[in-house]
Amino acid sequence: MSLVVDAHQHFWTYGTYQTSWMEVPPYAGDPSFRPLRRSFGPDDLMPELKAAGVHRTVTIEASDDLAENAMLLANARAHDWIAGVVGWAPLTDPIELERTIDVQTDEPALVGIRHLINVEPDPDWILRPDVLNGLRVLAARRLTFDYVGILPRHLQHVPVIAQRVPDLKIVIDHLGKPPIATGEFEPWSSLLANAARMPNVFAKLSGLDAGSADDWTAADIAPYIDRALELFGPQRLMFGSDWPVANLRGGYSKVWRETDLALAGLSRDERDRILGGAAIEFYRLPVTDPAS
Repeated sequence: MSLVVDAHQHFWTYGTYQTSWMEVPPYAGDPSFRPLRRSFGPDDLMPELKAAGVHRTVTIEASDDLAENAMLLANARAHDWIAGVVGWAPLTDPIELERTIDVQTDEPALVGIRHLINVEPDPDWILRPDVLNGLRVLAARRLTFDYVGILPRHLQHVPVIAQRVPDLKIVIDHLGKPPIATGEFEPWSSLLANAARMPNVFAKLSGLDAGSADDWTAADIAPYIDRALELFGPQRLMFGSDWPVANLRGGYSKVWRETDLALAGLSRDERDRILGGAAIEFYRLPVTDPAS
């Protein structure tokens, strides 16, 4: 049996720096986020993983703060099912960036870095020369970069940074936020195609916003997953629950079940790749996939 990996989940303590992102646009004041305005920890997630048959996870930073790394890595040391941590580091400060990475050299769970591009006021922030230099440091240290964007302009920049930093492994979080709720495909589809042409770019089947709460099914997300399969193939796609944000979409079990149904037409090897193998390879997770 292949290892099943949830390549995108979060933890946070509500009311701390970890949930500060909820207090800025476009999330501030959004009543639909009420279910997320509480704390979520490993003990909350474990029953969900067992019920779904998920063996390992990758925990993703929820706040651009150095304190995030210590908390997430402590969780990984305490729970062997947390196979990897994508933390945060100051990409615009080369000295502090190097120091941040250096102090974590004895932490095998630290596999990548993310920055909340989606809340940066400047939609072109990622193209700043100092940020690109920071990304080159990540590539040199064999750390990956999770790319989280919500605007078409964010997605437009992915092939640019992939070309300028060719040794950096990049994964597009939440499939670049396709407009599933409206049934549209453009400009998302074309922009994703441009990104997929770069061999160092992967994508996550996570955070797919198909509608309000429980009012969606595999049929709603399948056309967008099929388009991603056309572009990336199963080799460069990975599953992520986006828990606890998944609670806005019917909960962990619903996200797992409907995503699994949307992949039902694939071969076992293709499904195994998306549900574990791609994440293990991309993040260089310190686990062994029995199918490999």
